[in-house]
Amino acid sequence: MKKQIKQKERITTDMTFAKVLEKYPESAEIFFKHGMMCVGCPFAMQETIEQGAKVHGISTKKLIEELNKKLKKKK
Repeated sequence: MKKQIKQKERITTDMTFAKVLEKYPESAEIFFKHGMMCVGCPFAMQETIEQGAKVHGISTKKLIEELNKKLKKKK
């Protein structure tokens, strides 16, 4: 029986807002901080974090770092 390696949980740029908010509800705090009201946005189902960051003029790299930092603190 093969031993499975547990991958680190990470939020990535290609994840949709809906997926991130569903899996990590605490991420809403970070989105709100940046003026991204993704919880009620109809685009959240399809739009990726990268797409949303670009539309809002936010650094994708910094947003992802902040989201993952929040996720890491949760653990």
